[in-house]
This record gives sequence, C-alpha cells and structure tokens, in this order.
Amino acid sequence: MGSTSVTGYSIPQKALHWMMALLIFFNLIFSDGMEHWNRLMRRGEPITPDDIFSANIHAYVGIAILVLCLVRLCLRVVQGVPAAPADEPPIAKLVAKVTHWAFYAIFLAMPLSGIGKYYFGNDIAGELHGGPIKTLLWALIGLHILGVLVHQFLWRTNLLRRMA
Repeated sequence: MGSTSVTGYSIPQKALHWMMALLIFFNLIFSDGMEHWNRLMRRGEPITPDDIFSANIHAYVGIAILVLCLVRLCLRVVQGVPAAPADEPPIAKLVAKVTHWAFYAIFLAMPLSGIGKYYFGNDIAGELHGGPIKTLLWALIGLHILGVLVHQFLWRTNLLRRMA
C-alpha cells in the first residue's frame, strides 16, 4: 500500500490534496443553491433555470471530488505514502491511519449519495448526504487539522512540510 522509503508526497499527490480540499470546502460552505433546489422539489414549487444552474454547480463540484478521489487512490497505490514519523505514539499512528481511510470512504460516499438524491431522487441517499455523512466529514476535517497542528507545534515533526 505504501512504501516505507517514500519521504514525502509527490507533486501530483499534493496538488490533488489541495484541489480536493478547496472543492470540498466550496461545496460544504456554498451549498445554498442545492439546498434551495431541494426545498423547491420537496414543496412541489416551480424551479427556475437559475435554481437548476445553482444546484448543478454543487453537483458538478461533487462529481469532480469523486473523480479526483479515485485518481488520488490510484496514486496512493502506485506511488505510496510517507511513513508516519518514527517517534509518533502508536495510538496517534492508528488514529491517523483510520482517519485517512475514513476520509477516502467519505470522499466516495458523499458524492455518491448526492448523485443518488439529485439524479435519481433517492431520499434516503439525500438524508445521508446532508446529515450523518456531512457531519462526519466536518468532524474528520477538524481531527485532521488538529493532528497537523499537534505534529507541527507540539511534537515539532514538521509533518506539514510533506504536503505543503
């Protein structure tokens, strides 16, 4: 899965990480167009071309995240990933590994559930998309940032350098 000789992420891996981060934050923060479309659909109210355009932006960004995730997984398998810092506590290594794989699961589940709702009208997928999956994604983002800050400022491992 990852070579222990890898000391840093490749330029494509770094680019994918930051592109996905930007797209994910965009969709998390600017989801109003999709939410408005969804409210109109639930109420049976008329939907304008502008409503569809706004919802489509959210959908297309989500599909882009899904595609980038698949490319990123392929690169992870082919190029490997850097090993955890040697002096990192075993529990922190486990949390990091679980968190990273949970991110990949959510990077797949979030767009797929959104596609299920938007394109196929599956209400359960929509509830999962806007509820527990979204909440878990925010929690993982917080945990991820906290982990980087602990490494950078408490343990002083300069972990951030590998992805910057």
